[in-house]
This record gives sequence, C-alpha cells and structure tokens, in this order.
Amino acid sequence: MAEAYIVAATRTAGGRKGGRMRGWHPADLAGSVLDELMVRTGLDPAAVEDVIMGCVTQAGEQSTNIARNAVLASRLPESVPGTSVDRQCGSSQQALHFAAQAVMSGTMDVVIASGVESMTRAPMGMSVVLPANAGMGLPKSPRMEDRYPNIQFSQFAGAEMVAAKSGLTKEQLDAFGYLSHQRAIAATQGGAFKDEILALDGLDKEGAVVRHDSDEGIRYDVSLDGMRAVKLLQEGGRITAATSSQICDGASGVMIVSEQALKAHNLTPMARIHHLSLLGHDPVIMLEAPIPATERALKKAGMSIDDIDLFEVNEAFASVPVAYIQHLKADPDRVNVNGGAIALGHPLGASGTKLMTTLIHALKARGKRYGLQTMCEGGGMANVTIVERL
Repeated sequence: MAEAYIVAATRTAGGRKGGRMRGWHPADLAGSVLDELMVRTGLDPAAVEDVIMGCVTQAGEQSTNIARNAVLASRLPESVPGTSVDRQCGSSQQALHFAAQAVMSGTMDVVIASGVESMTRAPMGMSVVLPANAGMGLPKSPRMEDRYPNIQFSQFAGAEMVAAKSGLTKEQLDAFGYLSHQRAIAATQGGAFKDEILALDGLDKEGAVVRHDSDEGIRYDVSLDGMRAVKLLQEGGRITAATSSQICDGASGVMIVSEQALKAHNLTPMARIHHLSLLGHDPVIMLEAPIPATERALKKAGMSIDDIDLFEVNEAFASVPVAYIQHLKADPDRVNVNGGAIALGHPLGASGTKLMTTLIHALKARGKRYGLQTMCEGGGMANVTIVERL
C-alpha cells in the first residue's frame, strides 16, 4: 500500500466563548487555515484534490457543507471540492483518516484534512435543541429506546462513570487539571506553540482589533487550591468545570500527500502516517473507548505502549486521560506534554487536526519518533492515529 505523508500542519489559537474569535464567521476562519497550508507548502492551490473538514454543530453558519464554504472563503480555486464530516469530537481526526486513506489507496495525491468549530456562533447542542423546540423530534429513535431504555446519553454522565469505574478521586482529577494549565503555560511562555499557531486578528472586550496568537483559555493565575474549590457538576460526583474541556472557537488543518506528490512538488514531509484505526464501544459510558481502541491499534501496528514517544489524548474531561494512563500504564510524562483541552480549549470538530498539529510539532521539538493521537467521541467511539516523525 502507498504511504501517506503530512507536509504541513497548523491551527489557530483557541478562543474563549464570546472571546477574541467572536467576530469570525466559521467559514472564513477555516478558510484562513486552508490559505496558511498553501503558504507553508508553497503548493499550487489547484493541486489540492479535496478538502475534508470536521465540524460537529453543522447548523446556522456552519451548515450547508462548511468544508465547501471554507474553500469558497479561501484562496483555493473553485475546482477544489470539499466535504464535511461529523464523528462528534473526533470529526477532524476522522477527516485526517479519510484523507490519508484516499492517498494510501492511490486515488488522490494531495488532500487537506481540517476542522472548524465556532462554539460562540454555533453553540453546542444547537442542531438538536432548535429542531426539538420546533416540534421536529429528537435523535434517539424508538428502536434505540428499546435497546437503551430510559437512558439519556450524556458525556457528563459518561465522564463520571469513567471516574467511578477506574476508582479515580476528585483530588486526582483536580491535580490533572492543574497540570494541564501548568504545561500549557510553560509551552506558551517557552514558545512551543509558535510554529504551529496561525496568528489572526481578533477582538478584545471593547471590540478593538488585537492579535490573536495565543490560546485564550489558559488561566495563568491557576492554583491547585482554586481548582479544588470549583463546584461539582453533579452532587456526589468528581468532575467540575475546572476538570472539563473549555468551550472554544478554533480551526486547524493538515495537508496529506503521496510520495509521488512529495517528488513532483518538492515537498518536505513532517511525518508519515503509520497506523489508522477506529473502534465503537459502549455508548452509555461513552468516553472509555480510547482505551480499548489504543490496545487494538497497538496490536495491529505490532507495537507496545512503550514504543510511543508522545501521546495526545483529548482532555474532554480529566477522567478520560487519567483513566487512560492508569489502565494502559502509559508514561504520564509522555501524555499531553503541552497541556490539553482543559487549559487550551476543545473546539469540537477542529480538535482532531488541532491535536495532530500539536503532536507533530512536539515530536520535532523533542527529537522523538512515534506519536499517538486518540480521543473519546459521542456515541462511544474512538479514532487512533499513529504517526512517525520524519
């Protein structure tokens, strides 16, 4: 099978809900990332054969095929098509898988995988709540109700289930949330994100134009005592807002090419796609899927957990990476080394290629070889991507 290579990877800095990125239409935001990938590679835009874009809330400004709209809002020619993917939080990681599979199959040579989510302008749950309020029904069907009677699928409930099943304490989760901010602060102040972030103009609180070049959600005054004082999301639980991912606006993308395209366009590879896999799991506990998905991925790839130099495990809730580390016996010093969504934000459909962008740059900075990315997804699924830095 042909190889697939990542030759460019970039992301916007995360914006808080109603924060510096509030003035950006999501199609324009995503279009800016597409343009930046062209700048970073110097590639003729007409050489791009498809844009595959993850987006979760495909409603309002993010409806009607946001991928194609982003192409039309970019400098790419009209000849470049686009299609939108919803695998919940793993949407742009799945976009990466589809792009890599197109290249590995030999049917395409240059594909962009990307993602976008403006959680300010297309609020989470909007695509469910608005039709429901208009009397147009809910996603759970009668047959689903027969199979899962009286169950309301909930990521918040799933996060608590994962914590309880793994015997995690609130103290452990608070400590992990604090570490996420500490690592994000160190990474930002140390310039670790400089090469991966596409700086854009944003708006300050008064509406004046300011440069948006750092993740807005990081709490530089964070303290462990402050983390511990945050109210629980449910009585008797373990999860708080401080140990949950932040609502976020952002976009990200990677360019994936064939070996033939590397030579034809004189491109320099950043990483090679080493393994792609996906697993469906229990939709009730929902967020546990990265654990068995990683076990299966490593087995299929003929690797062990110790072969992975760096991990990006999405911090939807602190219980997810903490349980992951505990169960798989992964080295905690290799997991989310620059912080994660608790500090940096989780722009839903953009998070997959966002994490891959951070992973590739972190491997380069540390001179490491193999990186693994995974994330829990609504419905009880998980993608796993293993890359080899070149």
